[in-house]
This record gives sequence, C-alpha cells and structure tokens, in this order.
Amino acid sequence: MGLTGGIGAGKSTVAALLEERGAVVTSADEVARDVVSPGSDGLAAVVAEFGEEVLASDGSLDRSALGRLVFSDDLRRARLEEILLPLIAAEAWARMETVPAGQVAVYDVPLLVEGQMQDMFDLVVVVEAELELRLKRLAERGMNRDEALARIAVQATDEERRGVADVIVSNSGALEDLSAEVDSLWNTRITEPGTVA
Repeated sequence: MGLTGGIGAGKSTVAALLEERGAVVTSADEVARDVVSPGSDGLAAVVAEFGEEVLASDGSLDRSALGRLVFSDDLRRARLEEILLPLIAAEAWARMETVPAGQVAVYDVPLLVEGQMQDMFDLVVVVEAELELRLKRLAERGMNRDEALARIAVQATDEERRGVADVIVSNSGALEDLSAEVDSLWNTRITEPGTVA
C-alpha cells in the first residue's frame, strides 16, 4: 500500500493505526533521515551541492537550514530531489522486501504523487484534512504559517492526490472517527472479513 497526504494531514497517525492492525510500515521520512546520516554518501552529496552551511555543529544535516535554501527555490529543490529520491527509493524498497509474505506492507510517502509512484502499489490511500487544521497542526510542530503555506504550495494539490487515490481517508475529525475509517479500510480493502493480515 502507498500511503500519502499533504503535510499536516495526518499520514503518520494513519500509519500508526495501520501498524496497530498488523501492517508493516516503512516511512519515507525515516528513510530520508537515514540516507543523509553522518558519514553517508547521501549527506556528502547534499553538502557537495549546497555547501557546509547545511551542516549542524555536530556534522549532521541541519534540516532547517536546508529547508530555507530549497523551499523558496524551485531549481534547488529539484536538485535536492534529484540527489535524494533515488537513494530514498532504493532503501525503502530494500526494507519493504523484508516484509514477510502474507503481511501488509505500507509505504508512508509524502511525495507519492510528485514522484509518480502510484503504479508501484496495489492500493493508494490518501489522507486529507482541512487546510486550517493542517496549519494548526504544523504550528504545534513549531512551523510558522508562512513557512507551512510555502511547504503546502510546493506539494501536490488535494485534487492531484485524489486523482491517484483508491481510498481517501478524512482526518478532520476526532481520533475515534479516524480509527473507525482505518478499521473500515482494513476490513473492506486490505483483509478479507474475518481473517488476519
């Protein structure tokens, strides 16, 4: 399963709910951190392209500094994606190939639509939430409104995501409502009723 949604929509919450039901989740964000860990080829390539100002004092990637460079510059963002997306994809698939037969493998990936990955999955699930709620969630993570809107603006639109979705999960209500939606998804689209994935 490919699981996607815009920043602040609640993909990670849905991924956690799927994991509770027996899915094995691979997070693109986690893989993205790992491929630029200190000493990695990915980090070396990013520093070669963007300079040492993207490094923190401990030699790790300063994500905020890199974000400020790329989210306001389409060419730089495209160059970063050119460097990292192949590394992320290769590592993610290597991890997903370790999922035992009979278990549900979920790839939690923000840029599924942007990377045109929809054909790689048996099922594409899109998580949606109202814009103001997404902005509120991002503010709670320490992102100011302008930065949040800038990040949302460079991602696929809700319409583009709906265009590749097999299932749309709404995350604008209470957690109990979301959990019920995930139950429905799990029981009707993923596993046969009465069986365990």
